Amino acid sequence: MRNIILVKHARPHVVEDVPSTRWRLSDEGRRKAELLAGRLAAYDVLRIFTSDEMKAVETGEILARILDRPAAVAPGLHEHDRANVPLMQPREFISHMAHFFKHPDEPVLGNETANEAADRILDAVDDLVAANPEGNLAVVTHGTVLSLLICEYADHDPFTLWRRLEQPSFAVFRVPGWELGELVERI
Repeated sequence: MRNIILVKHARPHVVEDVPSTRWRLSDEGRRKAELLAGRLAAYDVLRIFTSDEMKAVETGEILARILDRPAAVAPGLHEHDRANVPLMQPREFISHMAHFFKHPDEPVLGNETANEAADRILDAVDDLVAANPEGNLAVVTHGTVLSLLICEYADHDPFTLWRRLEQPSFAVFRVPGWELGELVERI
């Protein structure tokens, strides 16, 4: 048995005219990523993989520095593709996300359905697990796809989980079998 730790990146600094894929961590996000590293130290992570989005990359870099482990960007770990969606007010965004999770086969928000995003993240994480057959892995990704991924293996409502997962947060699964060992909603 080994652990796969699925991590939601730390809090970014939101810049309205910059695509969310390029948002960098806020000062609070960097501080919380350091606290996250302390929590993950107990799992003796061998490797860290991140999405290619800056907030995930920077979270992974902080984990790598503190845990003294290598970090690398891996394909398919990015957030649900919302590149064509403008920045919304929180209430409006939450309403759209509720509809997104409730209608997983419909293109509700962005360029991917919930099921398409779930299939992509599942394949990406499965590929990482297969390509790295030994040791515990940390995978730094994003709230929507992380919620979809967790709910594939654990009995949770994805919208409710999405609302509860703070930046950063993490879930630990024991593989093979994908048994949920720990779910930490806030650091």
